[in-house]
Amino acid sequence: MAFSIYQASAPALVRILNNLSAILDKAEAHCTARKIAPEALLQFRLYPDMFPLVRQVQIATDMSKGCVARLAGADVPSYADTETSFEELRARLKKTVDFINSFKPEQIEGAEDRTITIKTGGQERQFKGGDYLMGFVLPNVHFHATTTYDILRHCGVELGKKDYTGI
Repeated sequence: MAFSIYQASAPALVRILNNLSAILDKAEAHCTARKIAPEALLQFRLYPDMFPLVRQVQIATDMSKGCVARLAGADVPSYADTETSFEELRARLKKTVDFINSFKPEQIEGAEDRTITIKTGGQERQFKGGDYLMGFVLPNVHFHATTTYDILRHCGVELGKKDYTGI
């Protein structure tokens, strides 16, 4: 089977985001069952110089929607980073999944050679579409999804590898 940049991007990102949503369901149930204020988990960070759980999810969604939009040559929607609850984070995840699913494969196929320009760390960077997806977006999305998972495991939420992978 030939490499499909659509299959490697949109469905892969949707899977990660849907798994994150299910993980947040378990986190919220954990808080309810143990009478823990949700903010304790939502604002938890693994180390003082790391982002809290809320920001980890926001970044995962920003990277995902930005990726698919840029590969398709479309505008990247802007979200207001104002989530303060599990419900609001799940709504953000759903909005992002819906946005990604609005693209057809033919809008993205062939983008592996498209020049993608982004601004990160105050600097402009250019990638070819395939390198952008495989070497920048997917590692970043997995990093922030994994950090979300790790925060919740550290806080006692009963999660396993299957929750992260979905299989």
